[in-house]
Amino acid sequence: MKNSYVSKSALLVISSMCLLSACGDTTGQRALSGGAIGAGIGTVGGAILAADPVTGAVLGAAAGALTGAATSKNEVNFGDIK
Repeated sequence: MKNSYVSKSALLVISSMCLLSACGDTTGQRALSGGAIGAGIGTVGGAILAADPVTGAVLGAAAGALTGAATSKNEVNFGDIK
């Protein structure tokens, strides 16, 4: 029962991180924002999963930064902010 909860929680954290990870115009901006958002989600995920929140933050930051750097401006478009 606990493994099912952990798997569902991990899936939720990872999918949330991927959806939120790439905000910015340049590759560097997307990597930085992805890393920051990923670190936040990883910290919460680590705490929810009864793991180390610091480890969650590090892993989340790495995954968010990689996802942000791998996306292009055309793949992530939130419209023009005025």
